[in-house]
Amino acid sequence: MKSETSIEPNVSPLSVDRSVESLTKPSVGFMLAHEQFPVPELVSIGQAAEQAGFDFVANSDHFQPWQDNEGHCGLAWVTMSALGQKTHRLWMGTTVTCPSYRYNPGVVAEAFASLSLLYPGRVFLGLGSGEALNEEAATGSWGKWDERSERLIEATELIRRLWTGKPVTHQGRHFTLNARLYDVPREPVPILMAANGPKAMRRAGKYADGLVTDPKTWKEHRAEFEAGARDAGKNLKEMPVLVERFVIVGNQQDAREPAELWRFIPKAWNPYYNVRDPKVIQDRAQAELTLEKVCEDWTVSANPEDHVKAVQDLLDSGVTMVNIHNAQADQKRVIEFYGREVLPRIHKSLTAAAGSS
Repeated sequence: MKSETSIEPNVSPLSVDRSVESLTKPSVGFMLAHEQFPVPELVSIGQAAEQAGFDFVANSDHFQPWQDNEGHCGLAWVTMSALGQKTHRLWMGTTVTCPSYRYNPGVVAEAFASLSLLYPGRVFLGLGSGEALNEEAATGSWGKWDERSERLIEATELIRRLWTGKPVTHQGRHFTLNARLYDVPREPVPILMAANGPKAMRRAGKYADGLVTDPKTWKEHRAEFEAGARDAGKNLKEMPVLVERFVIVGNQQDAREPAELWRFIPKAWNPYYNVRDPKVIQDRAQAELTLEKVCEDWTVSANPEDHVKAVQDLLDSGVTMVNIHNAQADQKRVIEFYGREVLPRIHKSLTAAAGSS
């Protein structure tokens, strides 16, 4: 892998806006996969993403990788802190942090308040109910869906209350807290909530500022997210929607090695999220899923127009943040391809659409 990217900075006309509202405008980000790459390399990848013209980076926040053969699992919060020092405009956030088992909500509130003070207007917090490979592995605790959902809602409320800087005395069903957070965000930190099914989509709409999901869930259960937001009296136009899109720059042969590392994806949320051991997930995925099945919904192409269309289709569907996830070993080659061939076309189209509206 080259240590430096050779392209000139390609700044999106949208990416200089650091307000929360900017996350509701069309933007394209790049996934920093902590399962597949070590933290120093991820920082370098994030730098290249900013230079190529990406608007944000998303950080997977795990204690163990999904599969044993992925081989890495650094702490996402450390990556964000280091990357912020080496970049200037990227939004950075987690997709997603679980605030209710291995992380206490008070610790999450403190960490992201501190990150927001270092990088004001550049930090978002993605929250989710967790996976057994992280939560059960680290704590020995792992509840059923209803309990995990209750924990997530209660934790989210506590994070918001702590960010006010006022003393918080809380005796809840799952958490007890009696504290004040002394260093609070000076600018709002948006909370996006992960959802991969209809009940979770409604929960995200009701309790979060925005959504993290996948293309299939967005297509099938968007109405649940919108119903939850309406129930809470929210304006959907003010709610970011982040959707992760897997891509391969190349052909089906180029997709085989990445697909081996991310073989679990089609069954990640049913049933592998209940499996504690990454080696067991890997073995089951290899026995139950073909490589063709793994990448059947990915964008696999060397033609820039295919990648442009995949992003544009999501933006046209109401997604505001398209998170590009590429699992090829040479991340910077893919980033350079997007910076040279894909992002300029998308930015041109968005600028033209904004001018005609």
